[in-house]
Amino acid sequence: MILIVDDRQENIYSLKKLLESKNFSVDTALSGEEALKKVLRNSYALIILDVQMPGIDGFEVAETLAGFNKTKDIPIIFLSAVNTDKKFITKGYASGGIDYVTKPIDSDILMLKVKTFYRLYEQTLALNETQQALRSEIESRKKAQAELKERVDHLHSTLESLPQIAFTANAERQIEFVNKKWFKYSLWPNVFPDTHPEDKDIWDEWTASINAARSLELEIRLKKIDSDIFRFHLLRIIPIKEQNIVVKWVGTFTDIDDQKQMEKKKDEFLSIASHELKTPLTSIKAYIQLLERAIDIEKDSATNMYISRVQTQLSKLNSFIADLLDISKIDNGKMKINKKAFDFEHLLANVVDTIYHTHEKNNIEIEREGDIIDRLMIGDEIRIEQVLINYLTNAIKYSPNSNRVILKTEREHSFLRVSVLDFGIGIPEHKQKGIFDKFYRVEESSLRFQGLGIGLYICAEIIRQHHGTYGVKSQQGHGSTFYFTIPLN
Repeated sequence: MILIVDDRQENIYSLKKLLESKNFSVDTALSGEEALKKVLRNSYALIILDVQMPGIDGFEVAETLAGFNKTKDIPIIFLSAVNTDKKFITKGYASGGIDYVTKPIDSDILMLKVKTFYRLYEQTLALNETQQALRSEIESRKKAQAELKERVDHLHSTLESLPQIAFTANAERQIEFVNKKWFKYSLWPNVFPDTHPEDKDIWDEWTASINAARSLELEIRLKKIDSDIFRFHLLRIIPIKEQNIVVKWVGTFTDIDDQKQMEKKKDEFLSIASHELKTPLTSIKAYIQLLERAIDIEKDSATNMYISRVQTQLSKLNSFIADLLDISKIDNGKMKINKKAFDFEHLLANVVDTIYHTHEKNNIEIEREGDIIDRLMIGDEIRIEQVLINYLTNAIKYSPNSNRVILKTEREHSFLRVSVLDFGIGIPEHKQKGIFDKFYRVEESSLRFQGLGIGLYICAEIIRQHHGTYGVKSQQGHGSTFYFTIPLN
């Protein structure tokens, strides 16, 4: 808006019509006092100010406006019919005006100046807004940098307090910070400690984990600078993201050598124990069979019931020892898979029949769904049967209040997918990741149901050796679906 200040109504009228004809918004004042009141209340892009006015003249108005922050930048064009002398023009500029026009007014020249100053005022406003935005942005960045520095300092303090070797790296994987324990294993802050020659390369594995969009977990062996003994460490490197963009990496080396040695000794003990138990167990089974044949007992007699129970417990013990032997073979890389052609439908029938005979008191119903596999499969029939029996046994065990299990087969491209669905207690989501690990048991069910947590570990290894996949989908309280896939060819 443009403000016209003149004590003569006819001058205001002509100027107002001229400016409004050019689409400018116009306001007017008939005195210096009125002009000052309006300028303090409203915002104007330009003031056309008459010099000669009764009371407060134009020069005094301009000087007053120059003293306020709100009005000091408003451009002022002076109008005068009398004071055309150089000293009056100079006074006009000194009091805050940016131009001086004498009457009679040349409308073309005046409009040219008005348009120029109006445009300059708009540009000034835009520039001020930009400057204010920049100031706000600078303040925001300073605040963000201060917060980031505080977070980084806190992170560094935390890493220094850890018992592990710890470090941070930037988005480009350049190491930026290491704690004091780092220097027991490396002389340089930007070079990883030396690893055992037989271990995987850290950089290669880190790159592979990035390509797979996952954190890095890697078991490697490190040795202190003043030692020749390598100890197992678990390396974890996780990304720190902001707006789904990696801005930093945090890594730790945790000494797990004592744990590895204990696991090794435990595995050695299990291997020895299972082998030593196998021989007397075989002898006991043979003597029980001889006893059964040697004495004449009636089918419903107590003696027959006791012998039957002994045989059942021997079968369980034999299965347990077989699992321990499988664990030992897996750990030593000696589990063998004997692949040959077999009829998968025949295998399923045998598995279901076995489950029915071994779970007679459960009144369980196994429902078959999905595709009929009418072609020969290539694989280890005995081991695949072992996986299915384990899946179905678990489904029945962990569904004490259900009497049905679904066995589903599906063709998926070049793979066969086999799923076992139960309607039991289910598995919490945060517990599902380790369900196929060795000796892993879900805490919520470990007190109610017996087991060592090795069956699924063996199943996983069997499927891996068949170049298949395995997994579980479950919801606590709503049952579980365990599945595996194996190649059709």
